[in-house]
Amino acid sequence: AAALPLLLLLLPAGCPVRAQNDTEPIVLEGKCLVVCDSSPSADGAITSSLGISVRSGSAKVAFSATRSTNHEPSEMSNRTMTIYFDQVLVNIGNHFDLTSSIFVAPRKGIYSFSFHVVKVYNRQTIQVSLMQNNYPVISAFAGDQDVTREAASNGVLLLMEREDKVHLKLERGNLMGGWKYSTFSGFLVFPL
Repeated sequence: AAALPLLLLLLPAGCPVRAQNDTEPIVLEGKCLVVCDSSPSADGAITSSLGISVRSGSAKVAFSATRSTNHEPSEMSNRTMTIYFDQVLVNIGNHFDLTSSIFVAPRKGIYSFSFHVVKVYNRQTIQVSLMQNNYPVISAFAGDQDVTREAASNGVLLLMEREDKVHLKLERGNLMGGWKYSTFSGFLVFPL
């Protein structure tokens, strides 16, 4: 509470301040300031030497993309075997590039990724890998010879550095994309 008058002195004139009691955060133009009596926890907030913790909405990162066309690999992906998605359902923060179908981490943190792909033909096996900086992290396959529309899915939590990249690679087989059967999603669990 002693830091509150000091905080109010640091604010520009006319800056809206809102707090109902000593335990609630102070909201300043969409930012949340929390006055701490002790060292604040490492929850991704930026902390000053005064013990003031600033949390911003910019930490919100999430994407989900689908394929609406069939028969991956396409002509474009035959070189790299990257699985391309053609529709974004969610792209909070705009860190998933639809053209390259690559997610780029905006900051260091723990990220969650999942994918679901469907094979096109029976008597065929598909294998898909989630690639972090061009190295396979996890894979999934579908190989039942008697089933035409078999799915392969997997999910993982990854520690990512700022600018790390994640995409899906088709190791073998052909994917079905029509009716949005194949999806790729991810989000920031918490920053570090």
